[in-house]
Amino acid sequence: MSGTIAILGGCGGIGRVLVTHAVKVGYEVYVIDLPQSIEAHPVDVPTISADATSGVDLARAAKELPSDLAGFVNLSGFMSDNRLISETGEDIWEDVLKGNLTASYNAVRAMHSKMRKGASLVMTGSGLGHFARPGYGPYAVSKAGIAALTRQIALDLAPSIRANCVAPSAVDTAFLRGGTGRSDEKQPMRIDLDAYVDKIPLGRIAEPVDITGPILFLLSEASRYMTGQVLHVNGGTFMP
Repeated sequence: MSGTIAILGGCGGIGRVLVTHAVKVGYEVYVIDLPQSIEAHPVDVPTISADATSGVDLARAAKELPSDLAGFVNLSGFMSDNRLISETGEDIWEDVLKGNLTASYNAVRAMHSKMRKGASLVMTGSGLGHFARPGYGPYAVSKAGIAALTRQIALDLAPSIRANCVAPSAVDTAFLRGGTGRSDEKQPMRIDLDAYVDKIPLGRIAEPVDITGPILFLLSEASRYMTGQVLHVNGGTFMP
């Protein structure tokens, strides 16, 4: 593999592992993330601070990138406390949709013009966007929207750019342990881990490397005839 890629959210738990593995296989990597995330989890590649919920901020960040990206990975995400839809206020609803779906839209708008012909764009959804569970209303809806957005941009940007989406289940990162995606990492565990693992056919929680492998596949020429697809990575938890 060769070329330059940009990773939005590259200082997160999955992002840091992806940076390491992407560099190892030959990519030149740029990371875009919140300033507090860059400070808390520095990575050994060029970094650009930006807030993905701001289209203006991401457009400014895009100007700092090379104009021939081979790939772009959107790992940005945000989650609130679990609560039923009947208990979810409009402010929380809008905040979560903005942190996931609007941020993903902003990312595509800002980055697609920086990508070369034949480049690959990888979005991050969630199994919760396809299989409902109580208490995840705005997050699940926003991730379902990202799957739809992926299909739309796959059509709109074809044949020059491919667009696909990975949809992980729960991954052992700070995000699972109560983090919101905005560096709030020292929080109570979000789920009953033992009960959750009991329902996974492969018998364990996902690790970041379980997600970065599929992302690297979608970035590579090995997936050159794939676009508009959602790749579920969940140990068999959901079988669409």
